[in-house]
Amino acid sequence: MPHLSVNNQSLHYIERGEGPLAMLIHGYPLNHTMWLEQLAALSDIRRVIAVDLRGFGHSAPTGASPVSIDDYAADVSELVAALGSKEADIVGLSMGGYVALALWANSPGIVRSLVLANTNAGFDSDDGKAGRAAQAEDTVSQGRQALATKLQGALLAPNRDITAAARLRTMVEGTRVETIVAALGAIAARPDRTRLLADISVPTLVISGELDGLFPPEIGAAMAAAIPGSGYEVIAGAGHMPPIETPDAFSGALRTFWGSQ
Repeated sequence: MPHLSVNNQSLHYIERGEGPLAMLIHGYPLNHTMWLEQLAALSDIRRVIAVDLRGFGHSAPTGASPVSIDDYAADVSELVAALGSKEADIVGLSMGGYVALALWANSPGIVRSLVLANTNAGFDSDDGKAGRAAQAEDTVSQGRQALATKLQGALLAPNRDITAAARLRTMVEGTRVETIVAALGAIAARPDRTRLLADISVPTLVISGELDGLFPPEIGAAMAAAIPGSGYEVIAGAGHMPPIETPDAFSGALRTFWGSQ
């Protein structure tokens, strides 16, 4: 399993294909395996990298140090460089979208293009932050099985496929509890990057799931409207996780977007 040391972190990643580098950034509390179909489907046109963010998947544990969204972004930026590239097509879903926006804010030179999927640019309200803290407490006291059951209902479309549900549960139950707690803290503390959207000057595609209950299509549409020249696509039948719910449609959207550049 390939690892690279960046920012004093040992990050695991999977690589497929050749060509321009594309970096796929997973959501919370998941790992690189949410991108398995995209690794296979897009390797003929890109050197596709699916990374495990610090603490997630096969990346090294993070310990007790606090983590921020900007920390995740700095890791990804250093990983791009460590892989021998000056820039990459950045794809982020949900929390991965927060990381993608942090990359644009802090290291815009490495961003060749952006795909912002099932995410938003805003920040947590006080109620939202309280909800993150409660989820952290519940996960510590009740375990990852309870969290996985909750997230199946929140992240997948009501008519979810059993295979997608199984993959989601496997990812959630495989994530370290301390990583879950750290990520919830990072998400709750993220800054508002709504004003940043108007400054994005690279080709950008915003993707929503038709049935996403967390970030409904109107949120994605508003983001796309704020980003000059961006594209917008709604994936029919998908909830919050189009890469595993409707993988062919999601991969097709990336292929079309990249082909248009």
